Amino acid sequence: MAALLQVLEVYVKKPAVAATLGAIAGLIVGLIIGWGIWPVQWTDATPEVLRADLQADYMRMAIDSFRVNGNQPLAVQRWDDLGEAAPQAFTTVAQDPQGLDPVAIANYQQVITSARGAIEPGAESQPEEGGLSTSAIVISVAGILILAVVVFGAFYLLRNVFRVKPRGEASAAMQAADVNRQAERTDFQSLGLAPPITQTMTTYVMGDDLYDESFSIDTQSGDFLGEYGVGVSETIGVGDPKKVTALEVWLFDKNDIKTATTVLMSAHAFNDPELRSRLEAKGELVMLEPQGQIVLETATLQLLVTVNDLEYGDGALPPESYFDRVTLELAIWPKEG
Repeated sequence: MAALLQVLEVYVKKPAVAATLGAIAGLIVGLIIGWGIWPVQWTDATPEVLRADLQADYMRMAIDSFRVNGNQPLAVQRWDDLGEAAPQAFTTVAQDPQGLDPVAIANYQQVITSARGAIEPGAESQPEEGGLSTSAIVISVAGILILAVVVFGAFYLLRNVFRVKPRGEASAAMQAADVNRQAERTDFQSLGLAPPITQTMTTYVMGDDLYDESFSIDTQSGDFLGEYGVGVSETIGVGDPKKVTALEVWLFDKNDIKTATTVLMSAHAFNDPELRSRLEAKGELVMLEPQGQIVLETATLQLLVTVNDLEYGDGALPPESYFDRVTLELAIWPKEG
């Protein structure tokens, strides 16, 4: 489960995956809000939006109301409220008065003819047998589009996130973890040194574009002293995977206001004036060499960095310009005095 969460965390940081997940989440949330929490509610609508049979009932009530009160402006207003459906509704009522006085119908017609002109019977629109209404078509099309987006997003995730790698192929991070397990750690006690507070192996393998490791410094009693770590500092060239030409190792001491930082550079980067000037602001510049050692110091801590393994990549870029693999041993001691 933890491994699956790590894989998801890595891929979710990719813009394409994040955009797809965002679109799917937005559609789901929008449907929940639009259909469940805050559905559309009609208020103060005119009779024009009613069904044809209800429009005819409205017309009968308008005619009967005019018979009682004789209010001509109100009669015309109620006609106008039916919009384009008014002529057909009147024709339906004239053909089927359902108890209305024919004289009342004729009087209402005379008022409307005087105000709006002759009433021309409308043609009632009947959907063809087996046909779909406009709203049904719109809902169907929207549903198909939503389903297409969801299917595309699921397919993208399955293809790019959960796909099984061919047998024998391992990710850069997995290769790095295997190298760390096999790397031989220095026995400092056999060299006459006190055992370090903490001792860690870390490996960068080309292709691990998110390489950035950090470790906590704690005493045996659990007291927190600080942190240290390694990450990518500078790349060179273009294309994927990134070509790392410099790493950055740092040491944080809770008793020191300043974090010690050293930039571990390839031979090409170390001898390139432009790269040097760009990286000088990050910290001390050091050229990585096999079995080389670098010391970082703070107020109360010392970090010894040992280059356990170093391999350069081959390609169109200058020789010894980017790393194919770098394994570092990081050991922490309390600073005497």
